[in-house]
Amino acid sequence: MQVFRSFLKGLLAILLILVLMVGAATFALSRLAFPRTDGEAILENAGLDGPVDIYRDENGIPHIYAETTHDVFLAQGYVHAQDRFWQMDFQRAVGHGRLAQLFGDSEIDTDAFLRTLGWSRIADEEFAAMPAEAQDVLIAYADGVNAYMEERTPIRLGLEYSVLKLTNASYKPLPWEPADTLVWAKSMEWELGSNLKVEIARAVISEAAGADRVDDLFPAYPADRPVTVPGNGGTAATAVDAQTMVATSGLLATIADRVGLVDDLLGSTGAGIGSNNWVVSGELTDTGKPILANDPHLRIQMPSIWYEIGLHCAPVGPDCDFEVAGFSLLGTPAVVIGHNDRIAWGVTNLAADVQDLYIEKLNPDNLNQYEVNGQWIDMDVYSETLIMAGGKKTDLEVRVTRHGPIISDTYGAPLEELAEETDLAVPADYAVALRWTALEPTRLMEAILGINTADNWDQFRQALSNWDVPSQNFIYADVDGNIGYQMPGRIPIRADGDGRLPVPGWTNQYEWTGFIPFEELPSRYNPPEGFIVTANNAVVDASYPYFLGGGWSYGTRAQRITDLIEEAEGPISVAMIEDMQRDNRNLMAEEIIPFLTKVESTLPDVVAAQELLAAWGSGAQPFQQDAASAEGALYASVWRHLLATTFHDELPEDYRPDGGDRYFEALRPMLADPTNEWWDSQATSNIEERDAILETALQEAWSEMVDTMGADPNEWQWGELHTATFRNASLGESGVAPIEWLFNRGPYEVSGSGDVVNATSWNATEGYEVTWLPSMRMIVDLDDLSRSRAVHTTGQSGHAFNKHYVDMVDLWVVNDTQPLLWERPAVEAAAEGHLRLLPRG
Repeated sequence: MQVFRSFLKGLLAILLILVLMVGAATFALSRLAFPRTDGEAILENAGLDGPVDIYRDENGIPHIYAETTHDVFLAQGYVHAQDRFWQMDFQRAVGHGRLAQLFGDSEIDTDAFLRTLGWSRIADEEFAAMPAEAQDVLIAYADGVNAYMEERTPIRLGLEYSVLKLTNASYKPLPWEPADTLVWAKSMEWELGSNLKVEIARAVISEAAGADRVDDLFPAYPADRPVTVPGNGGTAATAVDAQTMVATSGLLATIADRVGLVDDLLGSTGAGIGSNNWVVSGELTDTGKPILANDPHLRIQMPSIWYEIGLHCAPVGPDCDFEVAGFSLLGTPAVVIGHNDRIAWGVTNLAADVQDLYIEKLNPDNLNQYEVNGQWIDMDVYSETLIMAGGKKTDLEVRVTRHGPIISDTYGAPLEELAEETDLAVPADYAVALRWTALEPTRLMEAILGINTADNWDQFRQALSNWDVPSQNFIYADVDGNIGYQMPGRIPIRADGDGRLPVPGWTNQYEWTGFIPFEELPSRYNPPEGFIVTANNAVVDASYPYFLGGGWSYGTRAQRITDLIEEAEGPISVAMIEDMQRDNRNLMAEEIIPFLTKVESTLPDVVAAQELLAAWGSGAQPFQQDAASAEGALYASVWRHLLATTFHDELPEDYRPDGGDRYFEALRPMLADPTNEWWDSQATSNIEERDAILETALQEAWSEMVDTMGADPNEWQWGELHTATFRNASLGESGVAPIEWLFNRGPYEVSGSGDVVNATSWNATEGYEVTWLPSMRMIVDLDDLSRSRAVHTTGQSGHAFNKHYVDMVDLWVVNDTQPLLWERPAVEAAAEGHLRLLPRG
């Protein structure tokens, strides 16, 4: 990760010597952190109610059997810590704004912004407001983590601590607290729900390219793409006055750097963020019962963001009712995506607009006061102490208004341009506050626990009524044959505006007046077509009475999945669903290539490129962007050069096209308009039209392929360009080769592309390397849960050189899965380890 480069380069000389002199000792050091997975472990101080059996299957996946709910979650905390404690420790350092304690003063600005957001403070409030049952789960989980920590010194918790010790010998991880679980959830909420970055991009592009043209690059959702809940609507975004957009661009740009600090940690949202899920009713399957599929698309990282697990009360009864398998998040109890003995569920991101910026008018005589309806109100002021490696401290003052934290500097000059272009009486002293649903206490943990134990649709929806943020698309299936869709989340209702611009905070004109009632959020149950698909596409159409947001993906994946279901030959099976998850057909290429092949050119390279692309479309597997595809490689290069040639001359460097389907939708009307002004290059005195730009893109792409892979197109392969390298989320982008060698794995040649079903996304401004990907794949067979299948990207273990560190990646690369074990006899038969946790005495 780039943000740690200054820290890690200081280790280069030390580590080069270390690796050269004691290379073999590195492996021995790593093995010190490997967990015990067989025998008995007496937990002296953890408070176990009774014995707990933990069977680890041949993939290192733990299946926990305990007599009480308390012991189920204590054991889950224990195994999470066994395999991934460094990952958990790093994640909570992000959430609490304590990175400088790990990596030194280079991270102090990041910590300051994270502390300003106040995730740690909100997490404490959430825990205090929880019902006792949910608090008990978090406490039990923390007790399990701490029981494992008590057994081990830091260097026996992870190899990363041995590396850290070279420059930060005093660091010792603190005991796990319930708030540590909740604070990491805020990081995930930021990653999945930060429409703020889109608002910044709109404003900056408006100023660079012209406010009257910005909507060209942020097109409306296409009418020919699927809507999840048709006929239930979705109001279009309120038109934004073009001049106002330009006038506020400077204001938004001032906080872009602060937002970027968090993006450096969590991954910038853009092309690739999203997910696929779909559920098919028994009317369409070979068993007569539903099949549910899910593959969330998240940033590539090492270890995987997911941890597969089975949680079983033994026996299941009123006092212990958890019987669930699937995928958990590190640091968090229960299962986030999976199934129990009655229902299954999957999740994709909604991208709701739940963040607004408010311009606060400050009292020039007291900058800790702001105006509300003509009166000066005191801000809430918090003092934070930032601690750096070695113990050095610095203080930070955090100011919070009724809307949220002040995330900008305090400006002493008026917003003259905004005042000129609008009717606002702009203050002389102002600052920008962020309102965001995640900065208020949520009930997310209650929702997760409720989903895990739900027996039917009504109980499932009741659990989701507690799911505040991030807003998601949930699909559902049960063993009785029902399927459904529910959108949860706390979506604001605004008195005025739609949140796409900063608004005055000193009156009530733009206040949130409430939230969309849960019963009025989009929902479907047993639809007549017999299936439901969500792939970050539009949930609703224009008849819906509330504004949800405008951050949809543009429906290419949803369209392809829908086509595959509707065109299936015969009843749909689990194997057919697997094939759907493997699908690499590029619908964007299907529309663009006819324009490319019609360009009249005398250039030999262009003609050769046209012939190769035309053959791709007429072959047995048209437009499939497989790893072995020469055509897929050429098309990706054409797409990248087309975007660069068309848009780079008019857009700031940091806001150039990333290659996602938003720019495809922008190009669709342009392709039908050969003289559209976007085709004209600002770098020449000529007036270019469409075919000249398309010819240039073809020529440059062919030259790139020849330079990269040789003159013979038969030797070209998409996978040679399109590789996945799994980098340690904290230490893996150091620029220090020995450290990267220790923790990173890859590159692996992969199929797929952005906005195809197998969404291995890449950023067109950087190259072809995978940036976002299907972070796991799951298929649940509701006729026989033991026939369900799953895989995630790397492996269960977070310990470098452990046999389960990267043992799933070969399956993942070829889009294969393995059994999602369910029945206890099958679990015990597959077990490579059986650890029994015992209470004291």
